[in-house]
Amino acid sequence: MKKANELLNVIPKLNSHRKFGRVVQVIGLMIESQGPESSIGDVCRIHLKNGRKESSVVFAEVVGFREEIVILMPYTNIMDISSGCLVESTGKPLEVKVGMNLIGKVLDAMGNPIDNSALPKGLSTIRTEQEPPNVMTRKPISEKLAVGVKAIDGMLAVGNGQRVGIFAGSGVGKSTLLGMIARNTTADLNVIALIGERGRESPRIH
Repeated sequence: MKKANELLNVIPKLNSHRKFGRVVQVIGLMIESQGPESSIGDVCRIHLKNGRKESSVVFAEVVGFREEIVILMPYTNIMDISSGCLVESTGKPLEVKVGMNLIGKVLDAMGNPIDNSALPKGLSTIRTEQEPPNVMTRKPISEKLAVGVKAIDGMLAVGNGQRVGIFAGSGVGKSTLLGMIARNTTADLNVIALIGERGRESPRIH
């Protein structure tokens, strides 16, 4: 009886209508759509008209508005998007699955395994957009972290919790250095995000 009452309370809040917009223009990587109703940061599904892609849906994020036009930035390739494609709002920002069971997995930008395997069970869902921690509540860095590279450990020691930038020209070994740190650091777990890197850079990190 209790579960039945809970369902009766939820049913009136459910939205049984799916609202769509339509692509009206694509300029560069920016997609303009007439609708649907959405908010900044919401994820939308762009339904493709043809079957040339393995997936018939392209995900994009709402990044702005121009009168009644919704401006979207896609997460993936836009080659098969055409004028008139249906745009469906999910009504929420990007969410990914997280948990200890993901250790050892290689994921794409949407949080899906790139080897086409299924996500493990027991994961939690979180939003990718989170408020940054309060700078005044952060603990001071006092413990050294050995990264396994003598030049760094001996002369440019890194602290546990410290943020470090590696700046250099192209082709001089930034990815190779990152791979050395990943293999030799004393950390129990490495989480490596390749943002803006070519796919061929992945073996250097591994």
